[in-house]
Amino acid sequence: MSRAQHSGPVTASGTGPLTVPAQHSARDQGAARDRDLPRTHDASGPRDLIETPPAPRSPSGLADRRITVAVYASDPILHVGVVHQLRQRPEVELLDGARAAEARVSLVTVDSVDDETAALLRRLRHNSRTRTGLVVGTFESGDALQRAIDCGVTAVLRRAEADQDRLLRLVLAMANGEGVLPGDLLAKLLSHVGSLQRSTLDPQASSLSTLTQREADMLRLVSEGLDTAEIARTTSYSERTVKNVLHEVITRLELRNRTHAVGYALRNGLI
Repeated sequence: MSRAQHSGPVTASGTGPLTVPAQHSARDQGAARDRDLPRTHDASGPRDLIETPPAPRSPSGLADRRITVAVYASDPILHVGVVHQLRQRPEVELLDGARAAEARVSLVTVDSVDDETAALLRRLRHNSRTRTGLVVGTFESGDALQRAIDCGVTAVLRRAEADQDRLLRLVLAMANGEGVLPGDLLAKLLSHVGSLQRSTLDPQASSLSTLTQREADMLRLVSEGLDTAEIARTTSYSERTVKNVLHEVITRLELRNRTHAVGYALRNGLI
């Protein structure tokens, strides 16, 4: 009999044609599907390439916990110093340029709180996104400290103490809604506020708090016969600042002129 004429099943000896069963087992069907899937490889061996949506980013990731900080300074050297300290900390993300207004914390670094600094602090106070901290060289008086607080400053650090760890603690505290003020400055502020309250209750009572140290120094120089330019050179302030300070004294105490202001200060033992 020829091979073409044989229609029986395949035998153990291998004679007869190869026939495929009409039905497959579930296992064979699954294997067939697997063979049709595209495949890729990684270090652990082959795996099925199945499209799945990416996993959502964890809200507890480091990038989401970083505190955005903008640094303002009265000169480039101060700015570079603070930025260099904070840039090394993974907890902080520094913002500058147009993005500075989005910062959660604003750090203003200055020698002292002058008119220009106060203007900047007032602008930042109107930004509801940020909390403002001050890294300052010195406060000339309790009045200067009170002025900074009135301008929206919530934390203060002396510039001489502004190392990396203290700057970071200041930023973290501000981000948590806390206020920071060195103990001696807090005592100075409380003493100044107490003096203002006593002055309000008894406006005629003479008190050293009636004049700031800068005002008293300038009036003392006026009493010695120095003019505006000479006072500016002696105190290292601009002539414009000298004029503004003396005008503020005359206006606040309701006096007529510089001579009247000097006489008032002498009578009340203020200079």
